[in-house]
Amino acid sequence: MDLVIIWYALVVLCWVLFFVLEGFDFGVGLLSPLLGRDEHERAAAVRTIGPFWDGNEVWLVAAIGVTFAAFPSWYAALLSGLYLPMVAILLLLAGRGVALEFRGKHDDPRWRRRCDLVLAACSAGVVLLWGAVLTVFVRGLALDAGGAVQGGGLGRTVAPVLTPAAALGALLALTAAVLLGATFLALRTTGPVRRRAGLLARRVGTAGAGGALVVAVAALVVAAGTTAVVAFAVALALAGVALLAGRRREGPAFALTVLGVAAAVVAVLTANGAVVLPSTLSGAWSLTMDGTAATGSTLRLISFAAVIVLPGVLVYQVWSYRVFRQRVASERIAT
Repeated sequence: MDLVIIWYALVVLCWVLFFVLEGFDFGVGLLSPLLGRDEHERAAAVRTIGPFWDGNEVWLVAAIGVTFAAFPSWYAALLSGLYLPMVAILLLLAGRGVALEFRGKHDDPRWRRRCDLVLAACSAGVVLLWGAVLTVFVRGLALDAGGAVQGGGLGRTVAPVLTPAAALGALLALTAAVLLGATFLALRTTGPVRRRAGLLARRVGTAGAGGALVVAVAALVVAAGTTAVVAFAVALALAGVALLAGRRREGPAFALTVLGVAAAVVAVLTANGAVVLPSTLSGAWSLTMDGTAATGSTLRLISFAAVIVLPGVLVYQVWSYRVFRQRVASERIAT
């Protein structure tokens, strides 16, 4: 198989792992102040991601690093065209990390409450920005014949994430993060947080399925067959999550949510086929997989590193999830 295709598949895999694993981290972060009614319950929610969140964040570094190494022209166009949104994402990720790490450094309920609010705000901000950024992968940037992003000033990097499509992407990403966080908390906790998370997953799944069904019917009316099929598939998946969550089948509900998010990320990154970043100025100026790939010798060299490093990272993460697989008690247990 062509090394270019293999490395593009690896890029897609890294992005899928990031958005799935960090997706439930973000979901737990923004839901912990809502589902936890007191300090003990909020702490229980946060402890479910305590051993994992920094390891999950490694996949962002991997996705960016692999894109830079294997497809440098694609990396250059994305990072230059979305410079300010990416900086904002990094700052929000830093704020989330500080809130998680410093939450237990001071024995004061008000301090922990502030950290929980910062965690929720940063998690929601990252999710909304990533949702907007992902629409750019499909719709493209204003690229010229040389692959450079046209325009000047702040608007050049901000405008792509301020479109109606970007707003829709942000809303969908927030819904996915809430559903991932709720199903994960229902799977990983006991007591009141588990009950509330399961109820929230059922309600969000039901509401999302209804909205997707409306979109599907509207798409049929205007003869948009592909959109209708996708919307029906989304409606079925969300209805399945709601049904499983209502029956307290937390494992299958979480797995179905993970599969849905993974499928959505793959669909976004493969929506334009061999075109990795469309040009909104001219289709002839779009960036393609082959056109942005590194040289053959470079791809062969980094393949050796990937064979050594990637399996080790995957084995370590699987091992860590196995070690910390027990549920976290959100109810108070007599000692």
